Amino acid sequence: MKILPKKSLGQNFLTDINIINKIIDIGDINEKDDILEVGPGTGNLTREIIKKKPKKIFLIEKDKLLYRNLKKEFKNKINIFNEDILKTNEKNLSNKKLTVFGNLPYNISTQILAKWILNCNSNFWYKKLILMFQKDVAERITAKTNTKDYGRLSIISNWKLKITKHFDVSKNCFYPKPKVESSILSFVPETKYVKFKNAKNLEVVTRIFFSQKRKMINKPFKQLFNNSNEVLNRLKINLNLRPQNLSKEIYFEITKEYENLAN
Repeated sequence: MKILPKKSLGQNFLTDINIINKIIDIGDINEKDDILEVGPGTGNLTREIIKKKPKKIFLIEKDKLLYRNLKKEFKNKINIFNEDILKTNEKNLSNKKLTVFGNLPYNISTQILAKWILNCNSNFWYKKLILMFQKDVAERITAKTNTKDYGRLSIISNWKLKITKHFDVSKNCFYPKPKVESSILSFVPETKYVKFKNAKNLEVVTRIFFSQKRKMINKPFKQLFNNSNEVLNRLKINLNLRPQNLSKEIYFEITKEYENLAN
C-alpha cells in the first residue's frame, strides 16, 4: 500500500539509502546502545538501524496509519509509541542515555530542539542527537556572532550542546520532494555550561533583545534593567551595538543579571 504523506504533519520521507547510511554512521551504534527515532515515517532509517543490532529501539510516530504499519512490519524488534513528541516524556523510555535520530517535521523542528535543551537539567537523557533540519534553520542554529543568521536560536542551541554540521541533503532525496535543501546536525551535551535558576529566563532575555534585531540594544536594556548604570558597569557592554553583535557568553551574563534582579 502506497503511503500518502500528510502535509499537515510536515511529512517528507527520506528515501536515499546512501544518505540514510551516512546518518546512521554518525551515531556509531553498538550492541549496548538504546536508540530513539523520532518520526520514523515509512521505516527507511529504522530498517538500517535494526541491522546495527542495538540493545533497544524506541520509535515515536504521531501518524496512526504509519504507527500501525511500523508495528506490523517490525513487531518485537522495536518499542513503538503513537505519540506527539512535544508531549512525550523521553526520560521514561530508558534508564540509559539514548542516541536520538530524527528527520524532524520542519514545521515543529525548532520547538522539539528547544524542548530537548530547555527541559534538560545537568542529567541529560540523551548522549547524542542526530537531527535533520531545513538548511536555513541549520544555518541559524550554527550561526556565529556578527552574522545575519545569528539570533535566539543560535544562542539557546549552543548554550549546553556541542554542535557539528555534517552535510547537506538534497531535496531529491525525499518523497515528496520538499521545496528546500536540508542539513544534518549532531548535538552532544557539554559537561560544563552556565547554570541558570530557570532556563526560561534565557528565552525571555533573548526574545526581548532580538525582537528588534536591527535596532541598538539600549531599548531592550532599558526594558530589562531600567538603564541601571550598576548593571551596565558589571556587564561592560556598549549600548550602541545591535543584538547580533553580542556573543552568547554576554547573553548568559545578561540572563544572570536579570535573574538577580528578580530576587
